[in-house]
Amino acid sequence: MLPIPSAAPPRPHPLITTVNEKFVMLNNCSEFDVSLQYPQMGLENAPYRCFVRESVYRMLLSAQSALPAGMRICVLDAWRPLALQQELYNLYAEQIVERLGLQNASPKERLQAVAAYVSPPEKNPLHPPVHTTGGAVDVTLTDENGVPLDMGTAFDDFSDAARTDYFETEHNPTVQENRRLLYGVMTGAGFTNLPGEWWHYDYGDRFWAYYNRCPARYGGVFTAAEMPVE
Repeated sequence: MLPIPSAAPPRPHPLITTVNEKFVMLNNCSEFDVSLQYPQMGLENAPYRCFVRESVYRMLLSAQSALPAGMRICVLDAWRPLALQQELYNLYAEQIVERLGLQNASPKERLQAVAAYVSPPEKNPLHPPVHTTGGAVDVTLTDENGVPLDMGTAFDDFSDAARTDYFETEHNPTVQENRRLLYGVMTGAGFTNLPGEWWHYDYGDRFWAYYNRCPARYGGVFTAAEMPVE
């Protein structure tokens, strides 16, 4: 498997070419697994149903078909309502500031630091948190027994080790191989990766648009009532 290349984090990219593409619910999909993490954590606004845009669903099927026999993609998080984005921002902001030692930094510096890990809950459909678009997915891989592969950190880890390319230089052949496999099948299907999070992949949203130097396809969908569902 090819090494994971280093990449800089995405910069602001608000340009939108709105595509009103339908959403697909993944909970009953037989081709891969769904294990939504935020309902399991007991977050008040976490949906139990897992939605992605139709194109993202088809790309996940393509990524799944590229895996070795027995392995499966497991979706950990996908579309989020804005209320969940706000809840996550409130939950994690203080932790991130403390970990980075920014307690005495200016509000602007703290905001910028937190935004590198958790998008601010902006209610702007042309500049939305990417998980509100239905184009962002958080995924891992499981083996033939349904056991998650070792990726080196837990989901929503804010350490340097969560960087997708971290184990290209840190010696852990198993984790390196597992991350390369996940990266290879997801980017091979057309997704881009958020470099600071090995689990986070995008299609059609602002992060994907930034790396492909093109307009984003999807705006924000902030409640389930707004969602066109297939």
